[in-house]
Amino acid sequence: MDLGIKGKRALVCASSKGLGLACARALAGEGVDLIMNARGSEALEEAAEAIRAEFGVQVVTVACDVTSLDGQARLIEAATGVDILINNAGGPPPGMWTDWDREDFLAALEANMLTPITMIKALVPGMIDKGWGRVVNITSQSVKAPIAVLGLSNSARAGLTGYVAGTSRQVAALGVNINNLLPGSHDTDRILALDQGTSQKSGISFDEARAQRQSTIPAGRDGNPRDFGATCAFMCSQYANFMVGQNVLLDGGNVNATI
Repeated sequence: MDLGIKGKRALVCASSKGLGLACARALAGEGVDLIMNARGSEALEEAAEAIRAEFGVQVVTVACDVTSLDGQARLIEAATGVDILINNAGGPPPGMWTDWDREDFLAALEANMLTPITMIKALVPGMIDKGWGRVVNITSQSVKAPIAVLGLSNSARAGLTGYVAGTSRQVAALGVNINNLLPGSHDTDRILALDQGTSQKSGISFDEARAQRQSTIPAGRDGNPRDFGATCAFMCSQYANFMVGQNVLLDGGNVNATI
């Protein structure tokens, strides 16, 4: 299937590893030129060079923290005129409701709500001028079914979801589609860290912690980042013209809901 996006340009935030990298690779496989971002320059350059070599697309790298004002300014300058924006940033740490103070919530809101909003406001006008654009925000299954130990993430990502619900419907007629992609457990460093934390707190082995978590997923396993990236690429394609303000779950059936 030709997704119809060859020659487009995309900014993929936090894309040196994990789900962000999977999205960057899937878009590159469709002939999309990339601006890739991550905090660590070494991992970022390694990922970018691998994509250039495998797919033959142009890749510009911007090593910065996308959640910082300076990082956002640098990314916006590099990404002016892009056709596709993939918003992504690591989630805040897990904990109990008694652990979090005002500063913790402000940091979570800055990283997982206000940062993607800033990027949308800066780059969507250029898409509107061209009459075509795609924004995919990588959020979490927790906006559909809150995860108790991820209260900071629940709060911030739910706020972004509300913003997208309204904004997407204001720009849809102008050729720009904004949607959210909601991962459940995928085989990434983030899930590795969560399983390690469970192991330490519960006094069980890592393998036991992972097996206990995976047993709650109807699919019986973690997701493959490659499949996640392919879904993201489809949401950026010519076939997603009628997808507006949607929250697409990729969670192996973990959220038990009819709608």
